[in-house]
Amino acid sequence: MLAALAGGVGAARFLRGLVGVTDPSELVVVVNTADDDVFHGLHVSPDLDSVVYTLAGAAEPTRGWGLAGETFRCLEGLERYGNPTWFRLGDRDLATHLYRTERLRAGAPLSAVTAEVARAWGLQPRIVPMTDDRVSTVVTVRGPDGPVDLAMQEWFVRERAEPPVVAVRFDGAAAARPAPGVLEAIEAAGTIVVCPSNPVISIGPILAVPGVREALARRREHVVAVSPIIAGAPVKGPADRLMAPLGIEVSCVGVASAYRDICGALVLDAADRHRASEVESLGLHAVVAETLMTDDRVAATLARDTLAAVA
Repeated sequence: MLAALAGGVGAARFLRGLVGVTDPSELVVVVNTADDDVFHGLHVSPDLDSVVYTLAGAAEPTRGWGLAGETFRCLEGLERYGNPTWFRLGDRDLATHLYRTERLRAGAPLSAVTAEVARAWGLQPRIVPMTDDRVSTVVTVRGPDGPVDLAMQEWFVRERAEPPVVAVRFDGAAAARPAPGVLEAIEAAGTIVVCPSNPVISIGPILAVPGVREALARRREHVVAVSPIIAGAPVKGPADRLMAPLGIEVSCVGVASAYRDICGALVLDAADRHRASEVESLGLHAVVAETLMTDDRVAATLARDTLAAVA
C-alpha cells in the first residue's frame, strides 16, 4: 500500500504522475477538508474535487480547478438576483456539490460520499477526507481597526490573498477524529508521500487532526515530502504569504523544518541543490529532482524520484 497526504492543485498534479508509475488500486490519498465551505446552500470540498477531477483527467488544465469546458450560466443567473458569486462554481461542477450536499443531509459521512464520488468518476485510488468532522481553516489578517478573522476561501479567493496574515488556526481540529482508513493507511503503507502542497493550509490541517501527526512520526523513515517551494517562491498559490508571517522560511529548508518530525526525506528542486546540506542538517535525507510539473511526463518522473527517496 502507498499513502499520500494531499491538498491543492500541486498535489493533484503530482498524484496524476504517481498513478502513472504505481498500481493505482494500492494508493490511498488523504485529502485536506479544512477548505470546505458552504456556497449557495451547497457543501463544497475544493481539495477533494481537485484530486478527483485531476485523477479522472477531467480538470481544467489552465485554471487548475473545476472541470474542463465548464460554463457558468447558473452563476450568471444568481448575479441577476444580487447573490455574491466570487467563488466560481461551474454548471457541471454544481452536480458534484448538489450530490454531496444531498447525501450529507441524509446522514452519510463525508468519507462515504467521497468514495461514491470517486467511484462515479471511475477512480481506482481510494480518496479519503482527513476527517468526517467539520474543521475550518481561519486566517487572521491585519485590518484597519485590528485583527480580522476570515474563512480560508474568503482570504484566498475573495480577497486574492492580499490582506497581511497575522495567524492561522484550524477550528474544530482538536475535537475531530481521523476519517475511517486514515490512520490504517499510514500504519500499513510501505511509503507515505506528503505531496507538494501548501504546508500551512493544505497539509497543516491534516496534521492537526489528533493522531495523524503522531502516526506519521512513528513511520518517519517511510515518509517523504516534496517541497512546494522552488528558489524561495511557491510554484502556485499563497504559501509565501502564509509561511513568512508564521515564522517559516519560504524555502525548501523552511519546509524541511516544518516537517522534520514526520519526514525522513525531502525532495527539492534542482534550483535548490545548493541548500541540500541545510536540509540534511535538519535530519532529513535530501533528494534533488525536477519538481516543476510542466506536464504528466515530468510529474511521473518526479513521482519515481520521490518513491526512490525512501526505497
